[in-house]
Amino acid sequence: MSDTLLLCPRPLARYAGRLLLLPLLPKRPPLKSLPSEIWSEVFSFVLSESLATNPSVDRARLCMSLVMVCRRFKDVALPLMYANVNIRTVSCLDKFTACLYAADQKWDSIRRIPYSTPGRWVQVLDLSGLTDTLDSRQVYTVDLLLTKLFPLVPLLTKLCLTPAVPLSRRALSSLTNRDGNSSLQALGGICYNVSFHSPVATGDDPFVRLLQKCHNLERLEIVGKGFDSDLESFPDDLVQEPASTVKLYLPKLHSLTILSIPASSLLVSLLSNGLPRLRALSITPYDDIPYPASCTSCFLDVHGQSLYTLSFFTPKSWPTQLHPSPSTLFHTCPNLRHLSLEYPLPDLTLPDPTSTTLPLQIMSIPRPDMRFWRVLERLLPCLPNLRAVRIRDVRWLCSGMSIRAQETGVQGELRNWRRRLGRKGIRVLDADWQDMP
Repeated sequence: MSDTLLLCPRPLARYAGRLLLLPLLPKRPPLKSLPSEIWSEVFSFVLSESLATNPSVDRARLCMSLVMVCRRFKDVALPLMYANVNIRTVSCLDKFTACLYAADQKWDSIRRIPYSTPGRWVQVLDLSGLTDTLDSRQVYTVDLLLTKLFPLVPLLTKLCLTPAVPLSRRALSSLTNRDGNSSLQALGGICYNVSFHSPVATGDDPFVRLLQKCHNLERLEIVGKGFDSDLESFPDDLVQEPASTVKLYLPKLHSLTILSIPASSLLVSLLSNGLPRLRALSITPYDDIPYPASCTSCFLDVHGQSLYTLSFFTPKSWPTQLHPSPSTLFHTCPNLRHLSLEYPLPDLTLPDPTSTTLPLQIMSIPRPDMRFWRVLERLLPCLPNLRAVRIRDVRWLCSGMSIRAQETGVQGELRNWRRRLGRKGIRVLDADWQDMP
C-alpha cells in the first residue's frame, strides 16, 4: 500500500481535482521514558511532602499504592518502601525477618550484586515501638530474630532498638560481624548489660568490639540499668579499671547519650580516645561515686571542652536514685550553649567570678527551686548571652484558669521567676518550650 495521500476537496464537481498531501512536519518521535533514578527522586519527594503535611499517614501504605500502579512503578517504589522500616510488634518482626531470610536463600552467586533484595534496600530500621507491645516472655524471641536479621541488612545507616530488649552476646556478635558496619551512622536504644564489663581489657567488651567497626558513627545512644543499691554491694570487677584499653576511632561522632551507666569498659575506652566532633552529650550524673566506680565526672573532664549541649538526665524507674551533678561544670565545659540540670541541682561555681563571661544561652531545670534561684542570681552577671530558662517538667496553665489557680504552687513560682528574669530580658519557657499564654 502506497504512503501517498490524495485529497479530493470537491468530490461532486464535474471536474473534481485531486491534491497531493505533503507532510509539513516530520513525524514526532516517541517520548523517551524517564530513568528510574528520576522517578525515585519524584516518589521520595511525594512521600516526604505527604508525611510532612499529615504525620499520621502510613508510609508503607503510600508506597504500596504506588507499587500497585504498574510494573515500572513497582520497581521504583519497592526500594523506597523497604528503605525505612518501622516495626511495632513481635509478629511483624517475625514476618519481616522471614521475608528477608527467604529472599536471601534464593539469592545466587551468579548475580553481580552480592547482597539480596529486599534486605539491601533497608537503610533505616526502627524497633523502638516494640516497647509498648513487648511482653517479658518475648525478649528471648526478639533477641533470636535480631541475631538472624542483622546479617540480612548490610546497607543499614540507622538502627534504633529498644532498651526493653537487652542484646545478648550472640546478637551483638551477629551485628558486629555483618557486612556494612562502616555505613552505620546512627545507633540508638542499645541496652548495655553490666556483664559486658571486663576488668582485664576493654577489647573483651562485645559493645566495644562493635564500635571498633563503626568508623562513620555520628549518633550513639546506650542505656544501662544503673545502680540498684549502695556501692558496697557492687561486684569487685565493676569498680576496677581495666588493665588494658583498645583504641576507638570515632571521628564523626557528634551526639552521645549515656544513661544509667556509671562505669563500663565502653566509658573507659572513650576516656582514653579523642572525640574531636563531640558537641552534644546526655548523661546520668554520678558525681558522688569516685572513679573508677563512676566515669561520668572524668568523662566531662576529658571531653567537656568541645561540648555545646550538656544534658543531665536520670531515667525514672522505681525506686529512682538521684545522684548529684558536678558543681564545676563551667570549669570543665566552658563553651556550653545549652545546659540541662537534674535533681539535686548543683551549686554551680565559676572559674573566675571577676572576669569570666560564659556563652550559655539556654538553661533547663526540672522545677523552679528557690535555693537554685540564689545560685542563678549569682551567675547572671557572667551570663550575658542567656536568653531562656526552661522548666522542663512543668507546663503553663491555660489562660481560662482563675487568677488564684495561676498564682498557687508551682505556677506561682513560675510567674515569680518570669517577673524577675523578664527584667533582664530572659524568657521562662515550660516543658513544651512555650512562653506564658
